[in-house]
Amino acid sequence: MMAAMPTPPVAQLGPYRLGPGQPLALIAGPCVIESAEHALRLAEQIASLARGLQMPYVFKASFDKANRSSVESYRGPGFEAGLDVLRRVRQSAGVPVLSDVHEPAQAGPAGEVLDGLQVPAFLCRQTDLLLACGRAGRCVNIKKGQFLAPEKMRLAVDKVRSTGNPNVLATDRGTFFGYERLVSDMTALAIMREFAPVVFDATHSVQHPGGRGTVTGGQREHIPLLARAAIAAGVDALFLEVHDDPDRALSDAATVWPLANLETLLTACLRVHAAVQA
Repeated sequence: MMAAMPTPPVAQLGPYRLGPGQPLALIAGPCVIESAEHALRLAEQIASLARGLQMPYVFKASFDKANRSSVESYRGPGFEAGLDVLRRVRQSAGVPVLSDVHEPAQAGPAGEVLDGLQVPAFLCRQTDLLLACGRAGRCVNIKKGQFLAPEKMRLAVDKVRSTGNPNVLATDRGTFFGYERLVSDMTALAIMREFAPVVFDATHSVQHPGGRGTVTGGQREHIPLLARAAIAAGVDALFLEVHDDPDRALSDAATVWPLANLETLLTACLRVHAAVQA
């Protein structure tokens, strides 16, 4: 007889609990803060849509995209200005906010504004950064490195929990397969869910890193397929970068999901989630 799987833990992100028995949550927003007005508008529109679908919603946008293909690529408004925008989003739209931090010194000040701190995929093994995020006392979302086996994410999660912070998420965003391609391994989601609530990043998973020479390419049309598959595999939240004019997005233009198509995608995902939970 097969041994029963342990119940995965639950994490608190702002007012929401993510994990077994909880509603499917949505983490979404533009890849990078383009302007305060744009961030506020998108947050309010996505929040309204999420409320209609009864989905817990967390706004995500980066104040600095430190990992860009080209030195000439737009990175964002920077730390202080970006946190000010995210503070305004939190207050005006009434939603929890999440953003990346890249250096240990950023974690404390960012934690005073944000509901969740996100560790970028390429930094998921950086002990000092993980510990600093844990000590900030906010939920920590660790993105699995494209180079990392899913079971090794337990070590990253344990680093955060060693600070006494139990609120840790593990996000999958695809794994390197040769050059300029990522693949999504659905078994990785089940492996990571044994030790943390799991988020699936459907937009980064369709990237072709550096596929357009000086910028990242990708195949946006595969986002719904991967999102539905991940939800069928049992994830706790869906991560989507969303833009109202994707072709003009200042970051990840090839893979951000169109705001105009968001309700259709989420409705399909919720149907899959309901079927899996039945």
